[in-house]
Amino acid sequence: MLHTLEELKSGQLVGLKTLKLACGLKTFPAEILELADTLEVLDLSDNHLSSIPNSITELKKLRIIFFARNNFTAFPKGLAKCPELNMVGFKSNQITNVPENVFPPKLNWLILTDNKITTLPKSIGDCKWLQKCALAGNQITELPEEMANCKNLELLRISANNLKIIPQWLFNLPKLSWVAFGGNPGAHDIEIDTDLDSYAWQDFSIETLLGEGASGLISKAKWHSQQDDVAIKIFKGDVTSDGLPDDEMSASIAAGSHDSLIPILGKLKDHPEDKSGLIMSLIAPSYINLGNPPSMASCTRDVFDEDTTFNDNELLKIAKNIASVSAQLHARGINHGDLYAHNILVNDTADCLLGDFGAASFYDIYANDAHAIERVEVRAYGCLIEDLLNLVPETQMDSKKRTTWESLISDCFLPEVQWRPNFIEILEKLERF
Repeated sequence: MLHTLEELKSGQLVGLKTLKLACGLKTFPAEILELADTLEVLDLSDNHLSSIPNSITELKKLRIIFFARNNFTAFPKGLAKCPELNMVGFKSNQITNVPENVFPPKLNWLILTDNKITTLPKSIGDCKWLQKCALAGNQITELPEEMANCKNLELLRISANNLKIIPQWLFNLPKLSWVAFGGNPGAHDIEIDTDLDSYAWQDFSIETLLGEGASGLISKAKWHSQQDDVAIKIFKGDVTSDGLPDDEMSASIAAGSHDSLIPILGKLKDHPEDKSGLIMSLIAPSYINLGNPPSMASCTRDVFDEDTTFNDNELLKIAKNIASVSAQLHARGINHGDLYAHNILVNDTADCLLGDFGAASFYDIYANDAHAIERVEVRAYGCLIEDLLNLVPETQMDSKKRTTWESLISDCFLPEVQWRPNFIEILEKLERF
């Protein structure tokens, strides 16, 4: 709910836990401090702020702050002394400077996407609770070695930066599961299938919007020359929290054909706004999202509708399909980077389709770190299977079979990354279930 400055100044908001103001603010309203006894979430996105007073530390219960799309050029030092602050968002500002020792002690979710940061402080290594770190779309040239101390880091976005090297220690972090690192000088490029045909925009009529993601719009369209209904994704062209739309498009094409991938029919050309686009098969409406994106509370783990359940056979079919398509991707040097239930479509017979390549990155399958990169994604797979197993009622699976599943999940979670199975080995295990 959006509040007004008048409500704040008149005292109407005393006792509030969540405050959201977007009214062209140029200075931090002192009246916010009057909410010190209760305020937990402060959202001042879409204003013109460039600083925060040190008195923000008076907000003793503050857990979450958002300052997206403001005018900050430096990360505010005062936040380091906010005792309960665990989620900090400064997306799409002008931040160039992140000084040492500015992060709050309980930080577990940091969003600095789309700024102008060149260097990260060594003190980021002191963020022992950091789980989720979004740094895509900056100008970072290297990751400090101290970041290897972030042992609880699970999701990292470093796409679209100036990293000359993607350090090997990154892929040995014990809990890292979802990582995007494309669009850097040190990232690997692969040859894309140039035989994929391009078709003129004029040959299509857009009918209905099917969905909108960070990178673009997906619409149902009529393909006139083929007399067929298709889906078209038009890319926005801006950097997203995951990375660059061009990388998503390249990965979608390079992924190839698989029963658990949405078929790519061609590329668009001659778009009136010169935007890129992909033509895809239209998916039957019987397919629905397997899960929902993580909440603020769950942080890195998907959430599911209360009535969602699976049986033993459905779990096995989904597990095999996703392991199979993941094995194909990694054989082609593609790390999906966002292997989650909310990026999987499933129908009532447990056929499934893996989508959303927005966080995908290419890597050299012959490089020294290739072994570890695949096994980082294996941990994401383990999280997915654990989430689904928790949705199988006890009446649908005997304890011996459940123990077998739990053993596989434990293998995917091994803190020593090199000892985890790869996706081919996981498939072999599943064949014996």
